[in-house]
Amino acid sequence: MIPRIDAKALIDPNDPGHANARAAAVTGAADIGFLTVYNTPISARTVRDVIETYRAFFHLPAGQKAAYDMAQTGSNRGWGAQGSEQVDPSANPDYKQVFDCGLPVAEHAPLAALNLPAYAPNIWPDQPAGFAETLPAYYRDTVAFALDLLCAIADAVGEDGAYFRDKFSHPMALLRGNFYPERPAWATDKDFGIATHTDYGCLTLLATDGSAGLEVRKRGGGWIPVAAPPGEFVINFGEMLEMWTAKRIVATPHRVIGTDAERISVPLFFNPNHDADVSPKGGDPIMAVDHLQKRFNETYVHLKDAVNPKD
Repeated sequence: MIPRIDAKALIDPNDPGHANARAAAVTGAADIGFLTVYNTPISARTVRDVIETYRAFFHLPAGQKAAYDMAQTGSNRGWGAQGSEQVDPSANPDYKQVFDCGLPVAEHAPLAALNLPAYAPNIWPDQPAGFAETLPAYYRDTVAFALDLLCAIADAVGEDGAYFRDKFSHPMALLRGNFYPERPAWATDKDFGIATHTDYGCLTLLATDGSAGLEVRKRGGGWIPVAAPPGEFVINFGEMLEMWTAKRIVATPHRVIGTDAERISVPLFFNPNHDADVSPKGGDPIMAVDHLQKRFNETYVHLKDAVNPKD
């Protein structure tokens, strides 16, 4: 069973429920790779506003969205059409649309001079109204919450949570809106909203519209459905954090097949600074940006084509 945890109790060592929350976090992070949290600093109303902002954009005509197509920007910013990602090479490209934004970086800031896709300029559509205000505010608040959560979970599993805090001063955190249309009648067993995969980075803070769709693979085989209403979050962990903690925290495969109703989810992929060494203690250095960009190049169809151009 995926633990449901009081986030405030987990983060605050003086909370009466802290010990129970820590124990549940160990089960979720070290054994299952998934947990859900409630009693968070992000209100249900805020999450609903963000979801409806994304929904309004995704329902725009394709020609209007094409002006923000990340296949044209060359980085993971802006809109991705259906089929723009393929997380599992043995499955067909994922049947979903996405919209990505990240850390705001000033044009002449030192980070901008690095010319890394992880710090690319954000791209904001003119419509719907408020898009460019709603998402940055949500990004700021969820990044702060994700850092507190990650440090508390790291402490719970026996890591030094404080060690991680300064590794996220300019995070390569990516905020995404996922739009899963109704599963089409022509879909085969190789067609998914998003095929089986593990996340690439550290911690994923996932808000959803409350509808079903996400499934987590059990250790012994089979799948567990997981959902959370707006204001609660699904938390899972990526390959980078599994490596960084020498598998004290595990990355678990998951998928979305799709149903007869559309679904929107909003993950914050919480990743560290580009120059953070994410190798386990005593290992050869591994820069966070190198791991992350390698995995992006293997997933985004337009980046695959750039790295391995077709004749």
